[in-house]
Amino acid sequence: MTPQEFGLFLISIVTSAAGQFFLKSGALKIGKYHPGSFFRDILGMIVIPELAVGLSFYGVGVIAYILLLSRVKLSVAGPALALGYVFSVLLGYFVFHETLPLRRILGLSLIVAGVILVLSKE
Repeated sequence: MTPQEFGLFLISIVTSAAGQFFLKSGALKIGKYHPGSFFRDILGMIVIPELAVGLSFYGVGVIAYILLLSRVKLSVAGPALALGYVFSVLLGYFVFHETLPLRRILGLSLIVAGVILVLSKE
């Protein structure tokens, strides 16, 4: 992987994780979803700045991912982006004080091991 490809890879992962952080922050302002309030909830989302910021981060991540796909194989880029899940869990743990049970840690370890295998030379 060239430095430019690695940069696109990092941008895509970091912006996706940042997008998830801001979407979660905005979702906490909405509260729990209740059936029957769908349209009211959708209208309420429009005025929450964190949701707009989160979607913007996702947009940048998608652009970086498309540029990455123009340079590397999908069979490498797709699985490698699974590292975004690791960052999301860490954000949940450190920022939102979510629990991190052993099973989740083991699952994240498998993801990291899988990405290492995918990115290693054949």
